[in-house]
Amino acid sequence: MNYSACTSILIGPRATMDGSVIIGRNEDSKAAWPKHFIVHPATTATTPQTFVSKDKDNGFTMPLPLHAAKYTATPEWTDEYGLFEEDGFNEYGVAMSATESTYSNERVLGADPLVKNGIGEEAMVTVVLPYVKTAREGVALLGQIVELYGTSESSGILFADQKEAWYLETGAGHNWVAQRIPDNGYAVIANQMAIQTIDFNDPDNFMFARNLQSFVAENHLNPHSDRFNWREIFGTQDQSDLYYNTPRVWYGQKQFTPAVEAQPQSFDLPFIQYADRLLSVDDAQDYLSSHYQETPYDPVGSGTKEQRTKFRPISLAKTQESHVLQVRPDMDPALAGIQWLAMGVAAESVYVPFYAGIESTPTAYHSGKVTYDSESAYWVYKHVGVLLDAHYHDALPAVSAVQKELRIAFKQSVKHTDAVGRQLSGPELNHFLTQQANENAALGIRRYRELAATLITQATDLGPLNYHQDLNL
Repeated sequence: MNYSACTSILIGPRATMDGSVIIGRNEDSKAAWPKHFIVHPATTATTPQTFVSKDKDNGFTMPLPLHAAKYTATPEWTDEYGLFEEDGFNEYGVAMSATESTYSNERVLGADPLVKNGIGEEAMVTVVLPYVKTAREGVALLGQIVELYGTSESSGILFADQKEAWYLETGAGHNWVAQRIPDNGYAVIANQMAIQTIDFNDPDNFMFARNLQSFVAENHLNPHSDRFNWREIFGTQDQSDLYYNTPRVWYGQKQFTPAVEAQPQSFDLPFIQYADRLLSVDDAQDYLSSHYQETPYDPVGSGTKEQRTKFRPISLAKTQESHVLQVRPDMDPALAGIQWLAMGVAAESVYVPFYAGIESTPTAYHSGKVTYDSESAYWVYKHVGVLLDAHYHDALPAVSAVQKELRIAFKQSVKHTDAVGRQLSGPELNHFLTQQANENAALGIRRYRELAATLITQATDLGPLNYHQDLNL
């Protein structure tokens, strides 16, 4: 069973205002399942290293290189079901996010079944990110692992560096394909196979399993004689897609390319799209924290009950964390990468900036278990979300005001950090970036604790056991 059901976005450098390469994803699984945020230091071993999955239902294991680069990650609060490190930067400036859960159709699974002990979501960041120096290397390494060991699930994986963004999809047990996002393009993905026509003669923009073409031909899987469309060969097109998946893609493309008319239940939405304007990290965050605002399908909007419950929203209660990984050009990798991290539900939380070069994370970001803990960053943000949900329209103005205040403060912090950071290097830079990250994290937690106090106080007069006397009686 796929563990997560997420939403992703990738944006090329010429499609952004500042030349950033941007990837981001909502990690959606359970409504109360804390995430931590940690930094793994670089290590060099003297004896052979092996990865062994901690997922009791998966026996994946593989040898690892002796040297592992420093990298950030957002693992589960417990490793009982696996690590699920999900997203981060390594010291070379490579960003990775894994995974966007997808589904292979019965035809391809009949020819190449999923591998019970193959690599799955919980292991991907751990066995790839510390061992690559470019996004393209990340794609190649993960592809090799899938071909050699097989995969236990169908997935989409995001990679980025200062030059390019890549999206890799696994299909059936041992097949995969990856496409480079055009420099002037973007993609939004929602739990479906997304990549479409493959050009096998364009290595600059496509990478794929060595035997992909022969596998499809030998098993008579391609419904077209004139093209190789990965989505149509390996993916699904069923009723659940029309309500669960395609509307999220439609909404993202509606926001960024409104000139192109489309329907929320279309199977023909393109993988690669081109925005009507230059995009920013704010646009990526706004998309991942959206829920069909300004449409009848907004669950907290003014549509009919049927409309408000028709489509699965992008930001929802089961989001554990949301991240936007921004890689800026012409900077030291430690300074170039910013991991914007929103704990809990992105629509109700705020994206806090953590630079790729940080040495450690605040204590609040690596604490918290499945029961509410007031010292945990995850639970601080989740607490406000629960209070907001209880009296949504009454509480929304206060939440929105604090979100706006923090977004502005964090932009100011990034501007200051960039200015100072450009004058630093090495350990001095890493120490400064860690200090700034700690200050930003502390500000976010403090303001959300104060916000929780405000909402609790406000809610005391909103209960059903109330009576408002008409003083004119």
